Amino acid sequence: MNDTQEIVVDEVFPHTPETIWKTITTGDLIGRWIHMPTTGFQPVTGTRFTFQTTAAAAWDGVIHCEVLEVQPNERLVYTWKGGHEGNVGYGAPLDTVVTFTLSRVQAGTRLRVVHAGFMLPKNDSAFRNMSGGWKKVVQTIGAISADQSQGG
Repeated sequence: MNDTQEIVVDEVFPHTPETIWKTITTGDLIGRWIHMPTTGFQPVTGTRFTFQTTAAAAWDGVIHCEVLEVQPNERLVYTWKGGHEGNVGYGAPLDTVVTFTLSRVQAGTRLRVVHAGFMLPKNDSAFRNMSGGWKKVVQTIGAISADQSQGG
């Protein structure tokens, strides 16, 4: 029986939506918070780009993405596809969507990240690894945004 799961991380940071937006949509900054080389990203609907992670068995480690939606300073949505049909566990086929939603709040900006479409049990390994990973990534987005708002 297949079950579809999503990872949700919701944090408030003391930065403007514009600062958080810059952090999540600037190529060299993306590589810093996602901890993977990023190639070809532009915050433009239809843009295809890749992340490179550790290869496994028949999978080359390339995550293929396409920007689906861009609402500056508010919402960014892209596909996240990777894996290989010959792999089980790490590197199994993954066809998901990542959504970043920014909303202005009194304390700064609420950043909500939803990574949806994990098919369990096939994607158990990715879901488990990325559940903890996204929590760390969102904290890193906050730290990089702090650097940006201080002119770093």
